[in-house]
Amino acid sequence: MKKFIITKYALLLIGIALLFGAFLIYQNTLRFLETAVTSEGTVIELIRSTSNDSNTFAPVVEFETPNGRSIVFKSNSYRYPPAYMPGEKVEVLFAKNAPNDARINGFFSLWGPEAILGLIGAGFFLFGFSMIAFGLLKGNKIKYLQEHGIPIEATFESVRLNSSFEVNGQSPYNIFAKWTDPSTSHLHTFKSDNIWFDPSFQLNQQLAGQVSEQVDKRYLTVLIEKGNPKKYHVDISFLTE
Repeated sequence: MKKFIITKYALLLIGIALLFGAFLIYQNTLRFLETAVTSEGTVIELIRSTSNDSNTFAPVVEFETPNGRSIVFKSNSYRYPPAYMPGEKVEVLFAKNAPNDARINGFFSLWGPEAILGLIGAGFFLFGFSMIAFGLLKGNKIKYLQEHGIPIEATFESVRLNSSFEVNGQSPYNIFAKWTDPSTSHLHTFKSDNIWFDPSFQLNQQLAGQVSEQVDKRYLTVLIEKGNPKKYHVDISFLTE
């Protein structure tokens, strides 16, 4: 449970840090464009980068400054397929007082780093934020049911590993119980919140004393909303990690 709490806040903080980094790069690009000088350049070669058996290519461009100085630079934008080919003419933007600080006038060459960093950061932020928001909403629901819910005794059914969800290589457990609504004869299945350890041993100890009273039936307390059993909370407060 502690790992899960740390993870969701870590994801949020990583997302904020990446978004802030993307904003700083964006601001730097804007400052560059405010004073940049344009020139025509020529792609003279492609530099290949191999990662995970895949190739990407970055163009090397040569251009001339207004005073006749020849400058050669490599774009930081690697693409596959290549965005430019040798011999192709491109528009170059460069800093007037530092012509070696040059970029191709294209979206990925100018805005690629901040766009990629921003998308990754937004993903981390939204995932972390949604986990925190979900936890707060769940906490409010539990508080409401503790104050206004109706306690019922549901028959314990099983403990199952929730393999569809994983944090740091670990999946949580859920406790399942069933209850038949006497007013409708409808059978309801209840699932506990995620439990980040196997509760089987503690659960068996907690329910052991009931066996002699009700053979083959063991009960868990479930809080339900009056008139709406679909809104419920399985009481697992007796569990200690």
